[in-house]
Amino acid sequence: MAGKTHIKDTNEAIYQSMEFNKVRRTELAVTDDGWIKDLLKRGAFGVLGTTCGDQPFLNPNSYVYDEAENCIYIHRNKIGRTSANLEHNPRVCYTVVEMGRIYGGPDPMDFGVEYRSVVLFGTAERVGYEESKKALCMLLAKYAPHLQYGVDYQPMKPTCPRSAAVYKIKIEQWSGKMKEVAPDHPGAFDYPPKNKV
Repeated sequence: MAGKTHIKDTNEAIYQSMEFNKVRRTELAVTDDGWIKDLLKRGAFGVLGTTCGDQPFLNPNSYVYDEAENCIYIHRNKIGRTSANLEHNPRVCYTVVEMGRIYGGPDPMDFGVEYRSVVLFGTAERVGYEESKKALCMLLAKYAPHLQYGVDYQPMKPTCPRSAAVYKIKIEQWSGKMKEVAPDHPGAFDYPPKNKV
């Protein structure tokens, strides 16, 4: 029991003093800012981490990355847990992940998954009308690039967004991580696996 307590205390001491964006498995860390930005630009959705007191909350949502401002924009309902959490504590964590193939071997411990991920740390702030308009146009351009502003959907009016609150997450730190096996790795397969015939 004493050994487990020592490991727990040592682990806590190490990670309490370590930078948030430090990746433990350095061989998987990606430090190329261009790679990180590309993943943020193409990511389908992300997961926002907020807190209420000591209780953490996660919320998946669509987002858009603004490289010029080094931020991401999300929109929430003005009323709800996430908005309340952000108003109380603007410190956030946000992650974007792409999943690759599953791979394995004879031992269950040989199984793993390919992935690419980015974790962001920063501060969220609710933005005003002009920045909200810009962010919502960017979101629509990302998710519906085949639709044209002012043609396929009407411009945002000053009374909008009625129920939406647009938040800007100013990125302070980030980290990238990637795990891939060789293209011809024995037994690697896409998820979900195709049914056996």
